[in-house]
Amino acid sequence: MRLRLSEERPTEPPTGYKIAHPMLSQDGTRAGFTGVSLGGALPYAVLADASCVYGFRHRAPSRRCDCGFHCVHDRTTAEGLLCTAEHRTAVLLEVTVLGRYLRFERGFRYARQRVRTATVGPCSCGTVAAALADSGRGRPGWRELAPSCGGCLRGRTSVSLAGFARLAGEGLRVVAGRAVAVAPGDLGAVEELGVPELAAEAALLQARLDWFQAQLARLGERGPESGREG
Repeated sequence: MRLRLSEERPTEPPTGYKIAHPMLSQDGTRAGFTGVSLGGALPYAVLADASCVYGFRHRAPSRRCDCGFHCVHDRTTAEGLLCTAEHRTAVLLEVTVLGRYLRFERGFRYARQRVRTATVGPCSCGTVAAALADSGRGRPGWRELAPSCGGCLRGRTSVSLAGFARLAGEGLRVVAGRAVAVAPGDLGAVEELGVPELAAEAALLQARLDWFQAQLARLGERGPESGREG
């Protein structure tokens, strides 16, 4: 006797969440994503079919293989994957699970997907991302992109969030996530603040600027030779 798994016939396709690296083709005409684990070498489009990464000819997902697209049920679980160092520049995807799928405790393994929304994290400086820029990594014919604010682009190959959505097509939405929240007085990153908080930060910056100007003035009065002993 063969063990038969229960079959589901949902009225609507299930929704899942995953993380991936945004990719831009070498000629800048196509956009897509690449996974962070299995299949990471093969960029995929917004609407795509899975294939066996091991080269077998069976249909994905196969019960005797771990091929196919993967996602988790819970958005918070997927967001937690972005905390690891190697995944900090990845984006959060909301996907529609299409075709055949296998349900697990924490997610799905499935044959076909449509990426509905890509949420882009903050720039490495902590500011809300305005673009996706060349990260310095990639695959043959594809550049891997990372979130960037306008001030950190520095001439790198880049595409705006709206431009990435247009190149990817299929109705993809690309949205910017929140800036990095920091403790008061930490100037290493920018937090989304209200008017009172911004006023306090501006006063702190002005105080530090006044202190530096005072120190420079004292150095100027001493002169270049004053610090040397005869």
